[in-house]
Amino acid sequence: MLNRDKSEKQKHISSYYKIENGKLKRLLPICDRCGPGYFMADHGNRYTCGHCGFTKYKAVKNSSEKNSKERIYSSD
Repeated sequence: MLNRDKSEKQKHISSYYKIENGKLKRLLPICDRCGPGYFMADHGNRYTCGHCGFTKYKAVKNSSEKNSKERIYSSD
């Protein structure tokens, strides 16, 4: 088993929110299956729920598409 340094930073719940104009804004998406309270982890090209394993894939932006919006695909 690997020994972890005590100096490693842990992610706190406050890093999931941002305050804008006096209101809280969630920075990570919420799991579609589990509901509120279950944030999905950002893994670069996808979001994954650690509770149920649900995954949403991020779309790759093509340079040939002008004015394209980022699409999120989901898989069950």
